[in-house]
Amino acid sequence: MPSYEQLREILDPATTVLMTVECQQGVVGTESALPELADEARSSGALVNVARLVAAAHLGGVQVLHAVAERRPDGRGANRNARLFRAAERLPVQQLSGTTAVRIAPPIEVAEEDFVVRRLHGLSPIAGTDVDALLRNVGCRTLIVTGVSANVAIPNAVFDAVNLGYTAVVPADAIAGVPADYTPAMVRNTLALVATVTTTEEVLGAWKRPRRAG
Repeated sequence: MPSYEQLREILDPATTVLMTVECQQGVVGTESALPELADEARSSGALVNVARLVAAAHLGGVQVLHAVAERRPDGRGANRNARLFRAAERLPVQQLSGTTAVRIAPPIEVAEEDFVVRRLHGLSPIAGTDVDALLRNVGCRTLIVTGVSANVAIPNAVFDAVNLGYTAVVPADAIAGVPADYTPAMVRNTLALVATVTTTEEVLGAWKRPRRAG
């Protein structure tokens, strides 16, 4: 765990981007296609913590990027090469472009200056999307990864960020997966090897504390 001073340096607002992953109504909302995951994201406090981080980022001038997974009504371009994709096609709630299901879920607020990046294929919020180019164009060096799920999209995002040269930061209480005990195991045994693992409070504290002059 880095010291507060080290964390402040890593989380410099000028070079940090906060990314929310699949925090959309059809995934973590009250009418989710994945009710077990939605319940865990809400009952664990992860969704509220994501909202707190987004609000603080807006106040502190930290760029926010919302990564949304969706599909066309005709399914064109969507993957079918894994069991997960085929199961998703049969869910009662579909993440269709332009529907309520792909809107960012409350209590997270989307500001005008936020990026919203939508993908029609794959498992990663970064690979095969505009995310890397956007991060580089805003001078990002540190990417904070939040949202769901710790089972698939979160580790994909962390690995891709590290492979692309970014410092990945994971507030462990602002991500969720199923079952509930899987997330801490994933963080401890996998994400901690490649990312800076922290908490929502520590990130908020790093953004609030004054920086040393010169």
